[in-house]
Amino acid sequence: MRKVAKVRRLTLAIGKTMPRPLLANWRRQAAFTLMELMVVLGLIAILSAAIIPEMRGSFEDAVLRASARQIVDVFSVANSRAVALSQTHRVRFERTSGKYLVESQAGRASRGAEFAPVRDLSGGTGNLDQRVRFEIRARGASPLDEDPMTLETPQSPESISFYADGTADAAEVWLSDRAGVGLTLRLNPVTARVQVIDRPRP
Repeated sequence: MRKVAKVRRLTLAIGKTMPRPLLANWRRQAAFTLMELMVVLGLIAILSAAIIPEMRGSFEDAVLRASARQIVDVFSVANSRAVALSQTHRVRFERTSGKYLVESQAGRASRGAEFAPVRDLSGGTGNLDQRVRFEIRARGASPLDEDPMTLETPQSPESISFYADGTADAAEVWLSDRAGVGLTLRLNPVTARVQVIDRPRP
């Protein structure tokens, strides 16, 4: 004898079986047509084309500002340590690797004094994101709204010093991303505080 396969019917929440006409109609309504799928994919493509460039700009801006916060933090650490220990400290940058570190002056304060890296200092060393370019520029005794000069000192053209009396070098750090958007970190030589300035887009 052949066994007749029983057709399973979709049961309702109350335990009763769904009638066959209603079951067939439900199956037809549950599917998407090809046209509907094409419309949805087209809308996703249009929205992606509009949103992705904005997201990319926001991400690069976040990376730029994160690098600026790193520099502001390490300047604060160097300044606090210089005042607390009554000893000149400096933040030295390496252009090729983007590394920065805090160094302290060894021996008496003089132009030819040597600097040594400060070991075991929280926040005293780190690396800037490789997508961010930076440049150190010095400012003379002229007003702050004049154009800065390129830093060319015989001691170290890639460092900014902080002194025991709470003062610092009159310098600026220019940061820019790959799109040309930039920030200027202007160091006040009297208070050693940093002013963050947004530069206009090119």
